Parts: sequence; structure tokens; C-alpha cells
Amino acid sequence: MLAAIGPRVISIGCAVDGFMSSSTQLVLKPFPVKKALLIDADEPTRTFLANVLDPSEWNIRHAPDNQTALELAQATRFDLILTSEKTSGKDDIELLRELRSARPHTCLIILTDESAPSYVIDSMREHAFSYFSKPFSLDALTEMVHLATEAPCWDDGIEVVSATPEWIRLMVRCDRQTADRLIQFLHEIVDLPESESNAVAIAFREILLNAMEHGAKFQADQYVQISYVRARNMVLCRVKDPGEGFTLDEIQHAAVANPHGDPIRHAAYRQERGMRPGGYGILLAQKLVDELIYNEDGNEVLLVKYLDRGGND
Repeated sequence: MLAAIGPRVISIGCAVDGFMSSSTQLVLKPFPVKKALLIDADEPTRTFLANVLDPSEWNIRHAPDNQTALELAQATRFDLILTSEKTSGKDDIELLRELRSARPHTCLIILTDESAPSYVIDSMREHAFSYFSKPFSLDALTEMVHLATEAPCWDDGIEVVSATPEWIRLMVRCDRQTADRLIQFLHEIVDLPESESNAVAIAFREILLNAMEHGAKFQADQYVQISYVRARNMVLCRVKDPGEGFTLDEIQHAAVANPHGDPIRHAAYRQERGMRPGGYGILLAQKLVDELIYNEDGNEVLLVKYLDRGGND
């Protein structure tokens, strides 16, 4: 595939009375080399994508419905497709299935007005890049579009081992982009009040990134095992990394290992060894969920969040 071409400068000399004058510079601007397809997008979405996708690099086309989009995508390879918010997640998953037969690596983000956890699971099985149902954050969508346009080899990072809306098992590739994609899928699946949903999401992300960074060293050929269980009065997330584990004595770079009376010891430890600032992930997760339970080896952890049902159950 052609890469984005930067501005080129060409010097042209002009002859005056037999002598060459100083050269004149012509700047050739880059031309779009990537293609995006928007399906039945309203004006705010059109404006949003026009601002997110650099017009010097992207040629944006529009389709009035899924059938027309399918015909266009069968004839032309698109680097990114966004579905319409006016269609259901079920309709868009069917479109993705049909696209796969002609364009196996189509990068598609589902935007939908009608959703259900089963639709989100099906979208993961069909390797949708991401999934957003109304109402959604434009900032979150912006970040996901950037990931879709920048991340290489995106469509083999999340594998569904088995799944129902109540119990999901996944294998997840150890890189940050895949972690961010997974968080968005789980955000769509988790049926919790906003405050509880945000707490679970933040805690899960911290533990997931710890597993990827310290357990797998962010090696793209390594995978983390994920389980999500939604019971009537609790949510449980299990994260198992491929590493050898740890003990608290071995993680002096983490705030959770700080002794009483010295809450920033880990910061000095990290600075001395040239490590990036941080180390608060486990401690933050402990504050956001009700239980954080590690196995004996330290390479498997359970996050448990109990749900307040106000005595109605």
C-alpha cells in the first residue's frame, strides 16, 4: 500500500537574456492515499470525521445504507468503515460478516442506536475493530478512530474462546492498542450503573496493563487470558498473564508494596532505576473494587465488585 506522501519541493530555473535566474520553488502537496467509508452519516458525524481524518491523507466516501456500502466495499478496498448510528448492532454485524468474504481484513467500527450484550459479543467474534452504542463519547470515538488508522495487524488481537452475556472467556494480545479496544467492548457489555461501571473498567484496565507489561513484557506474540462473569449481585473479572508471577517483596516499584509511613518509596525506587513514573495500578484497583485476589504465583488475579441492589433481590 502506498504510504502518505509528504510535500515535495521542485526548483525551476527561468532563462532571462541567456542567463538562468534564481530558481522558483513549487510545492506539491500530498494527495489522499487512504479511503474511509461512512454509512448514512448525519451532519455532526460527517463533520466529526472530517476533523479527525486528515484530508491530505484520507479520501472520505459516503453510502446511504448497508447494502450500498457492501457493494462499494466489494469493489474498492477501504481502510476504515463506520456504520450508521441509525441501524442496529445486529444489522451491522451481518454487514461485517458479508464484508469478510470479500475483504477479510476490513477495519469496521460499529456505531449503533440499538444494542445488546449479545450483539457486542458477536461483533467481537466477527473481529469488528470496535463498538459504540448511543450515547457515546466523541472523545472516546476519536481515540478509537486514531487507533484504527494507526495500529498494525489489528484484527487478530482479541479471540473469543466462549461467551454468553453472563460469562465471557477471551485471549487478548499483549499490546496497549488491543487493551484499549477490549475496554471499549467490555464497556458496551457491562450492564451496571455508570459509577460502578467506571470503577470496574478503570480497575480492570490497570490490572490488564500490569499483566501485559510485567507478565508479558508487551510481547505481541504473548496473550493474556481474560474471564468476565456477571452474576446477579456481583461482577468478577479474572486476568491471567503468561509470566512467572511475583511476590510483594519483588515489586518495590509498585505503590502497593510501600511500607506504612513511606507512601512514596516506590517513586524513588523507580527513579533510581530509570523506570517511567507510575506504579499505582494495583493500589488504584484495590480502591475501586471490593476484592483483589492474587493466586499463589502472582500471575493470576480476580477482581470482584459487589453490586448494591437496595434490598430488592
